[in-house]
Amino acid sequence: MTESAPRGTHIYRTPSGAEAIRSWCEERLAAWPELERLPAVETALGPTRVFRASGGQGMPVVMLPGPNLNTATNIEVLRVLAEDRPVISVDPPGQPGLSGDVRPKGDRMAAYGAWFDELLPQITDGPVLVLGHSLGAAMLLDSTPSSRVAGLLLVDPAGLAAAGTGGDLMRAALPWMIGPRDSKSARLLNVLHGHDYRIEASDPMARWWTLVATHCRYVLTPPTLTVECLRPWHDTPTVVATGSEDVLFSPARLHGPARRLLNAEVVELEGAGHLSPYERPGRVSELLTRLDPGA
Repeated sequence: MTESAPRGTHIYRTPSGAEAIRSWCEERLAAWPELERLPAVETALGPTRVFRASGGQGMPVVMLPGPNLNTATNIEVLRVLAEDRPVISVDPPGQPGLSGDVRPKGDRMAAYGAWFDELLPQITDGPVLVLGHSLGAAMLLDSTPSSRVAGLLLVDPAGLAAAGTGGDLMRAALPWMIGPRDSKSARLLNVLHGHDYRIEASDPMARWWTLVATHCRYVLTPPTLTVECLRPWHDTPTVVATGSEDVLFSPARLHGPARRLLNAEVVELEGAGHLSPYERPGRVSELLTRLDPGA
């Protein structure tokens, strides 16, 4: 058990803001009472909340979410994945959700990699697949390969290449950051999604992103990871997938580093954007089956 408090930046601007974030998460989680809440795991980055959903006969999967996302925001995705296999969902510390509220200082990805090394043996005894979405993929790739990780599914992954900074994205993100409200959140989400997946201002996810912009300190896209971080994963079965309309990590940006450093091809999720697990959860589940050695 960690003896000293983690060092870093508190992600919530005020205690009332932290309560608003946690209340939204608890309300969403209450809609899936079968989701098991495992005991909080104490780590060097603070307490980590972990959830487990019973599922089909496939190898269990551990999911690490993208920035500003967590178990509560991912419920609909997790339900689809659990049709085929048990699902373990993690709220990373330093991200909006139910885990510790301190974001690590210094080399943030190295800190998260060490955190996942510490966490994984405490939440599973046997081998698992690991699904990392966006920031979650970068956290995973900065951790250490082990016999517990049977395969990686990296969806819209950060860490392999520099993120795109298109004009449409900036025109939607800046107003959302400066004066957040649900209509601006919906506009940003519609830039991040593919063109055939539309979010209205009344959607619960628009409200969530408004809460994040109002009460949380902004999370920057992580830098490209070093070759030294990535090459150790070269022999681990890996699938890289990204939306064909991903404005941050397009297929063209990922093909080279995925093949060269991870020995992985890039699967293009047609019509999806940067939030492709929400747009194509069934396709993500199929890709996990491709990795599953017992399938």
